[in-house]
Amino acid sequence: MGWSINRATGLTFHKPSLSTKGYTLLTPHGDQSTYLIDMDGRVVHQWQFSHIHPGYGRLLKNGNLLMTGSDVNLPKPPIDEPTKAPLPFEQHITRLGGYHTTLVEMNWQGEIVWEYENRCQHHDFFRLDNGNTVVPEWVELPEDLHKQVRGGYKMPRERLPRLLGDDLVEVDPQGKEIRRIQTWKLLDPIKDPIHPTRRRWEWTHVNGLDINKKGDILFSARNADRLAIIDADSGEISWKFTKTHGQHNPTWVAKKGDTHDNIQVFDNGATSSRVIEIDPQSSDIVWSYHGVPLHQFFSGHISGASRLPSGNVLVCEGTSGRLFETNQARDVVWEWVNPFVNNNARGEATVSIYRAHRYLPDHPALADKDLDPARFSNINRLNGLM
Repeated sequence: MGWSINRATGLTFHKPSLSTKGYTLLTPHGDQSTYLIDMDGRVVHQWQFSHIHPGYGRLLKNGNLLMTGSDVNLPKPPIDEPTKAPLPFEQHITRLGGYHTTLVEMNWQGEIVWEYENRCQHHDFFRLDNGNTVVPEWVELPEDLHKQVRGGYKMPRERLPRLLGDDLVEVDPQGKEIRRIQTWKLLDPIKDPIHPTRRRWEWTHVNGLDINKKGDILFSARNADRLAIIDADSGEISWKFTKTHGQHNPTWVAKKGDTHDNIQVFDNGATSSRVIEIDPQSSDIVWSYHGVPLHQFFSGHISGASRLPSGNVLVCEGTSGRLFETNQARDVVWEWVNPFVNNNARGEATVSIYRAHRYLPDHPALADKDLDPARFSNINRLNGLM
């Protein structure tokens, strides 16, 4: 969806009788803060960062915020000069979308309690129940596989760098590597090609992962338009889905009484977006949300969708900075539009949000916390939120 810097922002719509009450966590692109807002769209808590540019975070059950971001002292990404020799791997990856250097755990008071630096990590993370953390990491493909992978395009006379794939790396609380899954060994270079609209820099571009109770890993390979499940027992791919384009934020959806989990994903699409729920046993789409008219709902990149305990879905239309909640009947029951206008790396105004999450009032992270928006009255007034 297009957006105007002069549009209405903050809470723009709410049906209290149909919405799922809670607090929504978001990090505006280009901002140095992460915000928690209430159902009236008012800031009730803020975390500020000085040593990283925050990207995307989640609240943990212990009340801490786990945030991925990039070192503020990183030099500007090198310019794109296709006809010159490819850049070294360490420089090349800094210009790719979703690049991060640091995963930070911060308590409610804003103090850093844990940090993991990996200058090849990107996009997403998953904190396991045992305290370990899984992150995607860019790696260069072996030369023979680089040549086998089909698809993608290159610029005129471009001297291509080695194609990149993704490892999923599990580290313990001390930052020690416990496990490494090489996703590029599990996909097929011919049957899972790079989409023709993607440059031949990355094969997979894993931009999201989720792990269920059994240990099955669900991941999104955006450049190949693939969703896939890595079976916890065999370590092999047990399921693939090929009917999305540029998708983000794949998640497991557990339903009471069901014998297996379904899958939900934000399908960005080429000209319109949708949120779909897929039954992995049949690969049927069993629920979807799209714009009416179709092109009214569109985010070409980033974005996400979270299934709430009520069955409603919290949607982040990332590029426009629009968050909304829809029920299973596809009625929008809550909508909030990002009032925080920042600048991106090119100095352009941006309101985008990578992803958002809502936490119920009884979530352990919120126990005994002061969630009075009056504590942030200045921020709320300056941004038209109260």
